[in-house]
Amino acid sequence: MKNLFLTGCLAMLMFSCSKKENTPVDNTSETVSSEPAKSSLSGDQIIETLDCSGCHSVNERMIGPSYQEIAEKYSDKDIELLVSKIIEGGSGVWGGVPMPAHSQVSKEDAKKKW
Repeated sequence: MKNLFLTGCLAMLMFSCSKKENTPVDNTSETVSSEPAKSSLSGDQIIETLDCSGCHSVNERMIGPSYQEIAEKYSDKDIELLVSKIIEGGSGVWGGVPMPAHSQVSKEDAKKKW
C-alpha cells in the first residue's frame, strides 16, 4: 500500500505549483492569481495531460527513474519534498538530466494517487 501511494505521488512528480504574487491584468486595478486552479482530475488523468510519460514509466527506467524506483527510494515522510520537486523541478538525484518544473500543478494535485 505504501509503495502504491508513493508511486502515485511520485508519478505526480511532474506536477505542482509554487505560490506567486498576484499580477495586474491589463491596465486595470484588477488582479488575477497566478496560483494554479484546483483540478478535478485523478492522478493518472493529470499525468496524461502533462509530459510525465516522456521521461517516466511505471516499471522501466527511461530518461528519468520509473515510478517504482522512486517509490522504493522515498517514504511517506518525503511527500512534501517530492511535491516540491514536481513543482520546482530538480536535478542530480537520478543522473545528469534535470527534471523541469511543473508550476502549473497545485500541491493538492501533486499529492494525488493514480
